Amino acid sequence: MKQMKKHVMILFVILLLAACSNNQEAGEQQTEEPDQQEETDEQNGESEPPEENEEPTHEGVYPLTGEQAKGNADNRVLAVMVNNLSKARPQTGLTKADIVYEALAEGTITRFLAMYHSNSPEEIGPVRSARPYFFQLAAGMDALYTYHGASHAINQQLVNSGVEFLNGSTYDNDGKLFKRVPYREAPHDSYVLPGGVSDVAEAKGYALENEIEPLPFASEGETKLQNGQSVSNVEIVYAQSPQNIVSYHYDETSGKFARSSDGQPTAEYHTDEQVAVENVFIVETGHQIVDDAGRREIDLTSGGEGYLLQKGKLYEVNWQNTDGRILPYQDGEPVSFVPGQTWVNIVPENPGIEQSISVN
Repeated sequence: MKQMKKHVMILFVILLLAACSNNQEAGEQQTEEPDQQEETDEQNGESEPPEENEEPTHEGVYPLTGEQAKGNADNRVLAVMVNNLSKARPQTGLTKADIVYEALAEGTITRFLAMYHSNSPEEIGPVRSARPYFFQLAAGMDALYTYHGASHAINQQLVNSGVEFLNGSTYDNDGKLFKRVPYREAPHDSYVLPGGVSDVAEAKGYALENEIEPLPFASEGETKLQNGQSVSNVEIVYAQSPQNIVSYHYDETSGKFARSSDGQPTAEYHTDEQVAVENVFIVETGHQIVDDAGRREIDLTSGGEGYLLQKGKLYEVNWQNTDGRILPYQDGEPVSFVPGQTWVNIVPENPGIEQSISVN
């Protein structure tokens, strides 16, 4: 009997020690679980959320002006053909354009391709017909190319180019995308209404948002340009008879070049606000008349000589077509625009940039 009690006591001690051992292991395992859970959460991207007052690490910049964006900057560029006959002046909406390209259309008359991204005026115009070299420029910005009418041949070129477009002939005076104004005579009375673009574009299956490569812009105080000449006035003679002379006057206070046509300010019809831009880019290239109406083909691919005006100075540069965009280079290296608006004047190689431009 004594022997049996002894065995029972020994068995009890063994069971007690085993229970203590199990409890200790369970405790050790429990202290490890929170660390393992944190590691798993981090791997799964479930770490603690950032504090609500943290500042964003990136803010948008408008790609055609280089200026700080007010909200998202992923809206589609709108490119509009704007009339420049004397009967079409003063125009509406040009002061809001991020960048304007000016080139000869027929005879001695220039036409504008105005591109809108950072601003959207209520109306733009007068809107005129398409030209291939202008919708080539629109393609370089992946813009919605907007015009009013064209010859059958040019319309077919546009369709074949793949450029997405809005034709005022289709929506003439519908009151939603285009309207005719009472204070102008046809064909100088058609205006596009940017507020109506989204509905029409969506119906055509066009994207309203995209990310486009920004133009090159210099940081504050940064420039790679060399050998600048101080200028106050620049004159571009497209023709003497009938007269078509563009001029820019530099205003030191604003740091902008104010534009005029034939001695009259290029201004808004409703407000008289004058067009004034931070950059003027003048490029020389080949022009060829291709029909009896005086329509042209303009070489936008070969590159050539140019002038870049910014901050009251004129710099001799070259231009190159980079991914469909006309951009400035100096000594083979790309140079930057000053943040702000830009006007690009395309002039014929005959008589040439040196003969067409005068400065003082």
